Amino acid sequence: MARSTFQTLPGTRDILEPDASHLRGLVTLFADLAAGAGFGQIIPPMFEDTEVFTRLGEASDVVSKELYSFEDKGGRNIALRPEFTASVCRAFAQYRPTTPWKTWYAGPNFRYDKPQKGRYRQFDQVGIEVIGSHDPQLDVEVIALAQRFFDDLGLAVELRINSLGDIAERPAYLQDLNSYFEQNRDSLSEAARATLSVNPLRLLDAKRPGDAAIAAGAPTILDSLSNEAAAAFAEVRNGLDTLKIDYTIDPLLVRGLDYYNRTTFEFAAPGLEAAQNAVGGGGRYDGLVEALGGPPEPGVGFAIGVDRTLLACEAAGVLPSSGNTIDVWVVDATGSADVGLLVVEELRRSGLKADRSYDGRSMKAQMKNANRSGAAVAVIVGEDEMSSGTVSVRSMADGTQEQVQRGQMLAAVRSGLAQGRETKDGEDRT
Repeated sequence: MARSTFQTLPGTRDILEPDASHLRGLVTLFADLAAGAGFGQIIPPMFEDTEVFTRLGEASDVVSKELYSFEDKGGRNIALRPEFTASVCRAFAQYRPTTPWKTWYAGPNFRYDKPQKGRYRQFDQVGIEVIGSHDPQLDVEVIALAQRFFDDLGLAVELRINSLGDIAERPAYLQDLNSYFEQNRDSLSEAARATLSVNPLRLLDAKRPGDAAIAAGAPTILDSLSNEAAAAFAEVRNGLDTLKIDYTIDPLLVRGLDYYNRTTFEFAAPGLEAAQNAVGGGGRYDGLVEALGGPPEPGVGFAIGVDRTLLACEAAGVLPSSGNTIDVWVVDATGSADVGLLVVEELRRSGLKADRSYDGRSMKAQMKNANRSGAAVAVIVGEDEMSSGTVSVRSMADGTQEQVQRGQMLAAVRSGLAQGRETKDGEDRT
């Protein structure tokens, strides 16, 4: 077969079935969970003024290395969305909704990152943000919602939490960090030394083994929290204990963006390779709304990487489904142009998922299509059925078949679907 002239670009891919169905199922599950907790959806634009995203922190890789930014035809400097939080905060600053504003989102983001398994330059996220409350109980609710989502997926995850303290106490801690890393400067990689000159906090998240070993001995901000920040972190831990959510305190957890303060957290899937097993996380970002021109409202939220989460689900054998499998396949062997068309339309209008073959294929070929479709029931209309005003309804599981009057078709199909579900449930329980 000749190779197509055009291929997907590096770091992008076409998502076909059944992967598209798994993605759709995950998003549907998340949407239902978020709506049930009082969150309304937001769909922000996929590109913004570049300055919206530079507020994420010039020292972060997302801004310094991975941002897709360019000048458009109107002379505006714009960037493709690398994450949702900044866009949500910009929307809050623009529209000033009633607080606390609870919103959820789903969709693609873009980062010029090194493509690898589970990490693409166009990638999907689901997540939530809450703007307008300092209450640590809200931090607990946000973490618990993420935990419940993973529980509903059937995916085992490990939760790590930390506190980055208040912004006001950050300078003193950064000075301590800087002194420590400067003492170990000769042992740091060239990239780490460059990061040190911009923001030593980023070195706590070092991934290179040599840098990570040095970071493990760095002073932690937990030892220098203000009384207020320490009390808030204690309340978060108490809330998680009350809900019996297991967690580990990780003083090196800083996440990948500079806007975080106080509570930070991350979920990892043990079934993935250790270096790339983070499937989601978030924390507080009090001050980001104000940096984007809004009032000094606090915020907290999380984002979950859809691609990596689906990889973890696949490894664990718990891939979600959109539930869009075809119910009924219509086999039209009459040679008429109208029979199959009418039967499929009637089935679809009754709320059933139905499909059929085209191009005048033989009955044998149509039955093969029915088997491949995953349909539980086939409705067969041949010349005999057409002349007698009947249809044949066949169970695709065991091949049993009954002929019913045309007006009884829907009842017979629904009965066949119900029997198929009972059979499957019985098989699942054995």
